[in-house]
Amino acid sequence: MEEIKEKARKFKEHPATKEALKSLKPTKSFWGIFSVILFFILPEIVAFNWGEEITLLCQEHIKDSSSLIDEYFYKAVEMMFGEGSWFNLIFGLGLLVWLFF
Repeated sequence: MEEIKEKARKFKEHPATKEALKSLKPTKSFWGIFSVILFFILPEIVAFNWGEEITLLCQEHIKDSSSLIDEYFYKAVEMMFGEGSWFNLIFGLGLLVWLFF
């Protein structure tokens, strides 16, 4: 068990690990905050609130679609907003908290 703790400590303190985490961290600016909210938090809120309606609407449009592009579009919308993900919501909130520390 001590070996694992020692390896984890070395990994945490390694300069390459610190640089990788620094490059992943969103910038503390309007665009950094806006992008975390727009790409992680907002789609999940929409999916949790209106997921069933969006799924039904997309399924209706898929039945009536005249082209393959329309069908793929509605399938993509259904996959994105059809069902909310707690993981994505928590991940987005975690990024937002990490942004300020």
